[in-house]
Amino acid sequence: MNRLNRAAAAGRRAVVWLLPAGRREWIAAIWAEAYEVPPGLARLAWRAGGAWVLAREALLPRRLGRAAVSRFHVIATVLLLAGLPLLARRFFGPPSPSRAGRSLRVFCCAAILALLPALAVVEAFANLTPAQPAYRYIFCIAQGWSNIQGCHGVPGRSTGGPAWAGEIPLMLMTIAYLGVILFLTSRRSRVTRGTLAIGAGTGLLFGVVMYAVAPLGLTNDATDPWLPGSTADPLVALAWTLLIGGPAAAAVLAAWRGRGPGGAALPRKVRIGQGIAAGVLANGTAALFVSALGFGTTALMLRSSWLLHWLNHGQHLTAIAAYRYEISAGTDTSVYALMLIWFPVIGLIMSALGAACTPLGRPAPGELTPVPATPGNQ
Repeated sequence: MNRLNRAAAAGRRAVVWLLPAGRREWIAAIWAEAYEVPPGLARLAWRAGGAWVLAREALLPRRLGRAAVSRFHVIATVLLLAGLPLLARRFFGPPSPSRAGRSLRVFCCAAILALLPALAVVEAFANLTPAQPAYRYIFCIAQGWSNIQGCHGVPGRSTGGPAWAGEIPLMLMTIAYLGVILFLTSRRSRVTRGTLAIGAGTGLLFGVVMYAVAPLGLTNDATDPWLPGSTADPLVALAWTLLIGGPAAAAVLAAWRGRGPGGAALPRKVRIGQGIAAGVLANGTAALFVSALGFGTTALMLRSSWLLHWLNHGQHLTAIAAYRYEISAGTDTSVYALMLIWFPVIGLIMSALGAACTPLGRPAPGELTPVPATPGNQ
């Protein structure tokens, strides 16, 4: 089993976690029978049908009032993960043989698959109107209503959550991330393995720092339990530095170190393109990393009381205080969607500036300066 298959299996197990206990063995048996189907389109069709059944069962409970929209998102994403690599192979050529390229593809697919169950859990909790009046008041404030009379949700029922207008941009963003990663890691893009390594390394460093700053969103409650007050300021400053300076530094480094097969120097315009690719990849990787972990941490906290108390360092929490903490974290996860949109845009701008300001007037080491044609050397 290769890395991509292992990542897909891990994502499938994460979605199965949403199923009722009595249905998990049944859906696992349906998926296992895929190996008895002939490989190729027949097996792909079987797996697509299994993904449909899995998503339908995972999102079936009536308390999920927006099941139809969520079901569309889950199924469409799984089909995209299955179909886009085939289309990418046709239009972009085979994947890059480098380890960095393969690892990036696995990381991207695993991060998107991890978002599916976490997003379903968080949205279900954030949009479920509590029945108790005290809890409902906190819920109304978190939803942006000024008082309980302005809260239109029916107690014990979902308020509906984001409509199709919110899910369609999310699906387009998923397509964009997959498409860009598949292109950058294909042979036709001619992005070198050094560029991929520089971009991914910078992005993972930024992602780790950003997750430490925003494990449950960007509210004060996110890091207060272990980084109270000004203790988080150095990490926040480092996160801002990496957001702005990280892609620029990656672009400069990739442009200077850009090499073709066998260590041959690349033309200057190609080296600038390598720098821009590294900067976009850095911030895109960071956005995927922090969003997958942030949604995952929030979903795990909502399902596991031990994590809630651990995050608060054993402080005694009343039931209302615990709900206030949970609903604040659940509604603040929308910041991760903004990161997924704006981090790559910032990476593109800063990497373009960094690559443009890189002094590439001198030939790179090993790059020959062309000799003007003259009658004596023609």
